[in-house]
Amino acid sequence: MARIIAIEHLTLDGVFQAPARADEDTRNGFRHGGWGNAGDDPRMQEVIGSAMAGGWSLLAGRTTYEDLYEGWVVRQPASPMTKALTGVRKFVISRDRAYAPRWENSTLLAGEAAQTVRELKQRHDKSLIMFGSGALLRGLMRHGLVDGLVLMIHPLVLGDGARLFEAGQGFSRLKLASQVVTATGVAILTYGFDIQAAQT
Repeated sequence: MARIIAIEHLTLDGVFQAPARADEDTRNGFRHGGWGNAGDDPRMQEVIGSAMAGGWSLLAGRTTYEDLYEGWVVRQPASPMTKALTGVRKFVISRDRAYAPRWENSTLLAGEAAQTVRELKQRHDKSLIMFGSGALLRGLMRHGLVDGLVLMIHPLVLGDGARLFEAGQGFSRLKLASQVVTATGVAILTYGFDIQAAQT
């Protein structure tokens, strides 16, 4: 059975929108795109690599999937990261059954996300890694389908932007598995979900 691990960049006020590029996600007039770049540190790659140890596949909502394709395949085709993402198996969630993923090694999971992802977890044998995909991640957490979070919390307060944890998100208790603070001041906190607490 696969485990779902979400890896997210957050500010101190909980914003996760567009950490990588100025034009990554400008919805609702967001003007702070690329805020995560100043916190980049080799320790981040070490922690992410640990989460992917033993083999992994990508699980993404359609918006994040298309942004990853644009950011790597279109803009940085020669990057080692592009090669890694292209080679890995990718599962993209979309309500549109006619959607045709354009990245090789991609599989469309159409329909109700919780059901299709629950079935995928049962049959898949590698960790399912998520980046971004906030709406999908929140929905999967509500159904108890997420096994862990790697939160990279940057020492920034932006004041606006989409937040990962919104009002109405269900109660969850998490267990801290590891913590790392980078030279750039980013706190990398790895959590597992306390399933019993979530069910009480």
